[in-house]
Amino acid sequence: MTQPSSPIPASPLSLIAELTHRCPLHCLYCSNPVEMQRADAEISTEDWRRVFQQAAQMGVLHLHLTGGEPLARKDLPELIKAGREAGLYVNMITSGVGLTEERLAGLVEAGLEHLQLSFQDLDEVSANHIAGTRAHAIKLALVPVLKKFHLAFTINLVVHRMNLDRLEEFIALAEDLNPDRLEIAHVQYYGWALKNRSLLMPTEEQVHRSLPIVEAAKQRLKGRIHLEAVFPDYFGSFPKACVGGWGRQMMLIDPVGQALPCHSAAIIPDLSFDNVREHDLAWIWQSSPAFQRFRGDAWMPETCLVCPRKERDFGGCRCQAFMLTGDAEAIDPVCGYSPHHGVLQSLRTSVPDVLPIWRG
Repeated sequence: MTQPSSPIPASPLSLIAELTHRCPLHCLYCSNPVEMQRADAEISTEDWRRVFQQAAQMGVLHLHLTGGEPLARKDLPELIKAGREAGLYVNMITSGVGLTEERLAGLVEAGLEHLQLSFQDLDEVSANHIAGTRAHAIKLALVPVLKKFHLAFTINLVVHRMNLDRLEEFIALAEDLNPDRLEIAHVQYYGWALKNRSLLMPTEEQVHRSLPIVEAAKQRLKGRIHLEAVFPDYFGSFPKACVGGWGRQMMLIDPVGQALPCHSAAIIPDLSFDNVREHDLAWIWQSSPAFQRFRGDAWMPETCLVCPRKERDFGGCRCQAFMLTGDAEAIDPVCGYSPHHGVLQSLRTSVPDVLPIWRG
């Protein structure tokens, strides 16, 4: 006899607003879908304003403005203002390209409270190669400008095979920039990163060497910079609770208004996603077929149903299960009980050949 799954929250904690898929960067690990949404199909300022109001009425706390590059939207100040007027905490995830001091002042005045800036590597040549454009110097020059404003600041260090051996120096770069929060994030293999997986996948030795480095940094920076680390699933024995569980903690709205339970859900072929142009946000969260699809445990295979971890990982990542097995209902192959767990052993084996580079 299985135990019932925990109840679904009345609302997500956060709303991720993918304002556009336009971006000046072409990062090798971009999480955007391989088939990006067209600029002329993006939903309007009024659509977003209505979505933000509905989100706040549901009890959503955080609004994350992302893309692509949010700065590509000319109405960005209006969107930030709409988020704040709705009572949401507004965070922007940006490349920094095109963000002048004057423009930043306007965004802060509109209500921007937090800014997240990612670095692709610690030296300019490598960072620009990974980003697909000259952006590293722009990011470094932007940091002292950010410090002029009352604005919480996060640095995201994106790590992978090409820079993980220099992790200590990479952390030192971030420490010198003195953010409020530092996230060390291994590439997660979805979207364009999946195409470049063989190029980006670190070796098992690299991953294990990085663990004490991260722990030492956490201790050294405690009380000054909050540090979090996100490791790649492929080196684990148990799956993570992907985005806190399918349809449990977050809702993502893509540039054309489709509501998804995670960044990559659209890769699952038998799912269709309701649009905020046609449906209220609360209905989508509570009742839409896509959000219901992998909630609870009715979909789970028997192995997962009797596993005590199901209330911690909620069955793992459905997108990853689909990508690695072709079946979105399969046991997440990260799990040691999956019949497909062995496939990870081959995927995390270093590929010595120079492989094609795919860019969005």
